[in-house]
Amino acid sequence: MNRPFSKRQGLNNQEKEISIRNGAPQELREYIVQTVESLGYGPAFSRQVICRVLRKVPDRDNWTPYPNIYNEVVDLMTDCEWFYVYDIIEEIYEKIKPELKEVFEAEINDYFILNGIGWKLKNGLIEYRGNENFEQELNTVVSVLDEANLQTAKTEIREAINDLSRRPNADITGSIQHSVASLECVAREVTGDISLTLGALIKKRPDIVPKPIDDVISKIWGFSSEQGRHLREGKEPNYEEAELIVGLSATLTIYLSKKHIANSEI
Repeated sequence: MNRPFSKRQGLNNQEKEISIRNGAPQELREYIVQTVESLGYGPAFSRQVICRVLRKVPDRDNWTPYPNIYNEVVDLMTDCEWFYVYDIIEEIYEKIKPELKEVFEAEINDYFILNGIGWKLKNGLIEYRGNENFEQELNTVVSVLDEANLQTAKTEIREAINDLSRRPNADITGSIQHSVASLECVAREVTGDISLTLGALIKKRPDIVPKPIDDVISKIWGFSSEQGRHLREGKEPNYEEAELIVGLSATLTIYLSKKHIANSEI
């Protein structure tokens, strides 16, 4: 598929503020159908995929691709619950030819970015998407943890992302727990003390970060204990608070991981 003029000239890369997560606008639903068709697949393919996801039987009275099967596809997409739309995207990615997967992923992600949808398609899976800085921080922390060979911490940060990506309801408390656990893993490696919790560790070794960042870590630990482990009725954290903790944990994890790498090279 040739890149259009606007992309070649860098004119259509305006990211819209994220305003949609627990929803799938009608325009997105129809855009998915259009995108599949642009890749060379007819309505029968889309119907097969959608019916599979929705566990429905295709209408046997619809034989002709246009308008019958096409209209059936649009109706199925229109009537399904919002979270099934993202399941359908994943199933389409799974079923199309390997050489078309990258194109499909790019088309879907472009739509998400330009329309303020807080999801992304990555390697065939729909994941939570934050703003540009948040995304860059997550990409960096995974890369740095790989370089530092801190696989447990890497697993924890990935689990935090997975928890934010759960549909129809994100596991907000889980994302907080896992992101702080990632920070805790790295702090233990830096200090060599593998038994203390992050809260106790930062009290014992506040020198692992510049002051007053030790206070920030202590506050993050306190928040995660209050909101991520010992919830009180009516005090559940929201998306924005979870994203803040995940982002802060990622930033601090990057710093400590680089410190761990430097110490290992001495």
